[in-house]
Amino acid sequence: MAQGGTGLSAIPEIALVGCGYWGKNLCRNFHALGALAAVVDATENGQATARTIAPDIQITDSLDDVLRNDQINGVALATPAETHSELAIQAMQAEKDVFVEKPMALTLEDAEKMKKVAEETGRILMVGHLLEYHPAVLKLRKMIASGELGKINYIYSNRLNFGKVRTEENALWSFAPHDVAVILRLMGKAPVEVSACGGSYLTSGIADTTLSNLRFENESRAHIFVSWLHPFKEQRLVVVGDKKMAIFNDVAPFGEKLQLYPQNVEFDGPMPILKKEDAEFVEHANTEPLREECNHFLECIQSRKQPLTNAQSGIDVLQVLHACQKSIEQN
Repeated sequence: MAQGGTGLSAIPEIALVGCGYWGKNLCRNFHALGALAAVVDATENGQATARTIAPDIQITDSLDDVLRNDQINGVALATPAETHSELAIQAMQAEKDVFVEKPMALTLEDAEKMKKVAEETGRILMVGHLLEYHPAVLKLRKMIASGELGKINYIYSNRLNFGKVRTEENALWSFAPHDVAVILRLMGKAPVEVSACGGSYLTSGIADTTLSNLRFENESRAHIFVSWLHPFKEQRLVVVGDKKMAIFNDVAPFGEKLQLYPQNVEFDGPMPILKKEDAEFVEHANTEPLREECNHFLECIQSRKQPLTNAQSGIDVLQVLHACQKSIEQN
């Protein structure tokens, strides 16, 4: 782990706020990295989960106790999205660096305020866009940056499953932040046009499935299909370049998650000719994305360098989500 400008000679100490459905995974990883010092959870179930995973650390229902503790360097928030802004600002004003799960906030106003407080207090503010730390996605980024795939014509992403159904947020906000974050990173820019549609079948006004379309300034396009009302699980991202094509399939076994198709279209006069080639699997590191993400937060605390998924990247994702939501509501 990098040593940095904080003068920390040991692993930073982290307090996790929320040890529920997703928080327990952060608990496991920060504890495995030797960084977890405390878990804050107001529920008996959350506290019991924390004791099972990390019986040697402080477990409390008081955030104030943690924020007053000078030994705590950072706070990781795995609480409902509507609490992110208030809790993150409270932690940063208590001189703690903050890791906040996606989405970083529910409104752009709150997200901008979080970023401003981070700048004013000199704190690290990192957003949990997990897929950006996936070794296959990192490899795909390098392939695109090197020009191996050529100009990116379009990207599409499917994130589908039967459950987990939410009644407080729609499928767009629950599933699509992962895909928006990765697509923006791969394209290296924001879209100039966004449209989306959705269908509510289980709870009125809560879209169970959404289809979002993004157009970029060079006429590259992307679409994102998400649903929790689907007969099987699929997490697949397809990148079509004018030289080669690639598929990231996150539910495939290791060694088969990233495929490269060295095929394209050539022209004989006006006639397009398909140049088909067999797909090949692309080697990449076999690391757990969440472990890499947690470790990156610790490294940023020590080095004081901005995270890969910093506050601005979180805001960029929110802008696309809000545009999609507005399109859905306006039909």
